[in-house]
Amino acid sequence: MTGVFKFLVILLGALATAQQQALMDYLERRLLAIEDRITLWHEQTSRYTSELRELKQQIITQLEGMDKNKEALRSELDAVGTRVERVEREMDYLETQNGAQPCVEADDKLVEQQVTVAKEKNKSKYAKLTDCSDMVSSIKGMKILKRVGDTKGMWTKDMGVSNGKVYLFNSTGDDKLYEFSSVREFTSSLGIAEGKTVELSSTWQGMGHAIYNNHLYYVKVNEEIRLVRFDLQKGSVKNSAVFPVENQLPVYTLNSETYIDLAVDEEGLWAIYATKNNEKHVSLAKVDPKTLVVEQMWDTPCPRENAEAAFVVCGTVYVVYNSKLPSRSRIQCVFDVSDMVTNDDAPTVYFPKRYGTHSSLKYSPLDQLIYAWDDGYQILYKLQMKKKLEV
Repeated sequence: MTGVFKFLVILLGALATAQQQALMDYLERRLLAIEDRITLWHEQTSRYTSELRELKQQIITQLEGMDKNKEALRSELDAVGTRVERVEREMDYLETQNGAQPCVEADDKLVEQQVTVAKEKNKSKYAKLTDCSDMVSSIKGMKILKRVGDTKGMWTKDMGVSNGKVYLFNSTGDDKLYEFSSVREFTSSLGIAEGKTVELSSTWQGMGHAIYNNHLYYVKVNEEIRLVRFDLQKGSVKNSAVFPVENQLPVYTLNSETYIDLAVDEEGLWAIYATKNNEKHVSLAKVDPKTLVVEQMWDTPCPRENAEAAFVVCGTVYVVYNSKLPSRSRIQCVFDVSDMVTNDDAPTVYFPKRYGTHSSLKYSPLDQLIYAWDDGYQILYKLQMKKKLEV
């Protein structure tokens, strides 16, 4: 009995030892597998680290190359900018030295004949309403307020009363306009549609309208060209009249949609137009703002060719020229109804080069500003004045 017990004890000890050995072998195999995986992960991590280091070096090399190219391009652009500025200064100098040739025909005798004809048609001297004797000397400054609407249009304020309101005519023809209570309200708005819409009874055409003493003056073109006076306070047409000129042409070759450009100055309301009878040149008329009767008419020596817009200051019309490929707008021809200013007296004035050509230029005698529309940008130009008789 004692021998059997001993045998069982020995057998159980052998079995326990075998199980422990098997467990140890299993654990050893698992540890070896884990070590193999750790070794693999280490190798992969080392490879990825090496590849990332190489990629970083490549990126650093490329960035250094881009910085060098950037500096080279910047140097080239600076050199080009310097050359462009030099060319512009030379062009300005040459244009200033050459004077306003396009406003004078090649044949001086022909010019004299045209001026003589114009004066014979208007023997009665223009009766000035005010003692205004200012003329434009230069563009003192400019401010770009906004860009809204189409490439062509017009914006202005009431040139007769200082109520602060501004008005926008979008595009070249419509039956409504947009009113803002102030320039600040307009500039802070998101677009034209935020303004008050003023509905008209007929469609206006061109960019030659005017706001004067709470009335809108606009051009209606059908079989005949008619001036319309619209009361902005009552929202109705006050009166209208056929413009007493036959065979009219677009007044500016660069803005063919405008047949009559209405302008306001210290003297009142004017109409700038063109006809086949004097098809190469711009004509001017003084209009009664209440009755729309044309009081007096003049033929000017200012060509229509390459003209983009015009405005009137103290009875002197200033015609602005450009080119079909837009360059720098310039006042290159003037005509004074009182014969106090000639082209020889008036300096050639250049507008700062911006976007394209002006579709409209509206002078305000209240603040001596020009409200301009240039390729959809609404711009203010501040004028520098001098006396007409100043030497």
